[in-house]
Amino acid sequence: MKTILLVVLAGFMMACSTVPLTNRKQLSLIPAEEMQSLAAENYNAVLDSSQLSNNTEAINSIRDVGSEIASAVQDYLKKIGREDLIEGYAWEFNLIESPQVNAWCMPGGKIAFYTGILPVCEDENGIAVVMSHEIAHAIAQHGNERMSQEMALQMGGVALSEALATQKTETTSLAMLAYGTGAQLGVILPYSRSHESEADEMGLYFMAMAGYDPREAPKFWERMLQSSQSGVPEFLSTHPDPKNRIKALNEHLPKALEYYNE
Repeated sequence: MKTILLVVLAGFMMACSTVPLTNRKQLSLIPAEEMQSLAAENYNAVLDSSQLSNNTEAINSIRDVGSEIASAVQDYLKKIGREDLIEGYAWEFNLIESPQVNAWCMPGGKIAFYTGILPVCEDENGIAVVMSHEIAHAIAQHGNERMSQEMALQMGGVALSEALATQKTETTSLAMLAYGTGAQLGVILPYSRSHESEADEMGLYFMAMAGYDPREAPKFWERMLQSSQSGVPEFLSTHPDPKNRIKALNEHLPKALEYYNE
């Protein structure tokens, strides 16, 4: 059974693309146009159902920083011949009035900040840390990969179910339960942490390319660590532990400073 499942998942891995800067291979099954269309629809729905901030100064900071980093990233992608990664992108940067300490990005460059994260950002350098991280999610096409993984797992589940068709009902149920748990712990959540770590690294380089000091990134996560402590163990969390993020960012700083000093 394990062999059948691995063969099915291995087949999906044939549809791979490469993430810039990290050179990681990723699964990409969904056309970019479909992802962007779906994202734009959902992004507008979120904005329509949310209270947008009327803080002009904060809104301008969000949009200025976002535009600067997006422009620097576009120049970099042009330089390495990977402009295809942002084909059809229409960058949007909005600020939602909410106490949530959060920001997110949808495929196609649709980014939203919540006002609750601004005190942790403190200034435009802090905004650049968060913004570059979200832009990195868009460039690395993590949304597409996430949905592609889910598609692959669903197909794997179908194959396993068919392989167990002749087994007793109790045995089949236990096997499917084990597969579901194994998939969650072995594929779904680790990839989420992988995406966050990858966005941290790429974001560090992107903010440096745009002229923001990458040494501000570890400082931001120090503040985040002080402002909020999660009770969820890192192994079952979709985000890496802040202490581990800070350590990893410091390890990537030498390369980021090369971009910053160019």
